[in-house]
Amino acid sequence: MHRRLALTAIASAVAIPSLVTAAFAQQAGPTAAATGNSGARMGEAEAKYAADTLAAGSASLAASRVALTKASDDDVKQFARFEVAEQETIADVLKAMRDPAQPASGQVKPPADPEVTGQLDPKGRAMLDKLDQARSGKAFDLDYIRGQIEGHQALLKIQEAYLATGKDRESLGVAKLARGQIREHLALLADIEKDLKD
Repeated sequence: MHRRLALTAIASAVAIPSLVTAAFAQQAGPTAAATGNSGARMGEAEAKYAADTLAAGSASLAASRVALTKASDDDVKQFARFEVAEQETIADVLKAMRDPAQPASGQVKPPADPEVTGQLDPKGRAMLDKLDQARSGKAFDLDYIRGQIEGHQALLKIQEAYLATGKDRESLGVAKLARGQIREHLALLADIEKDLKD
């Protein structure tokens, strides 16, 4: 496995979800942070940012769950594992932000989880259907990686849009961290795609 992939995976699976939770706990105020309730009342811009991030992340999550069973390349499998862990954690955090009464599930969900697939737009649904129908092998791996590149580009645009208009300090910090992580994922995905083409 590429050294860069391993380092990014560790950062993705551990650092970002913890920072997201901490940032929104601070946003909720001292009482909420002390009780562990990180579900602050979000402003309109923050609510849109969370909803857009969750929707775009759902496509990445659903595709990565399929890749866990169909990918053949070791780097592709590794990326899919870390992407599933990261997106499930981020989805739990974003859902808890929108509905503070709903605790994070922490449960492993099936590949065709209706909670995730129900959030897909037509483009995401078409990509997932294509991956579901594809056989495993190099063609599948390339389709998955190219879909991840496209999805991560969409996630990057969401972060940048919020950074251009958002006012909440903690949410801006989360968006900056996410933007950096997404850029790193895009670099890794480009490396994996190049290796698959060789």
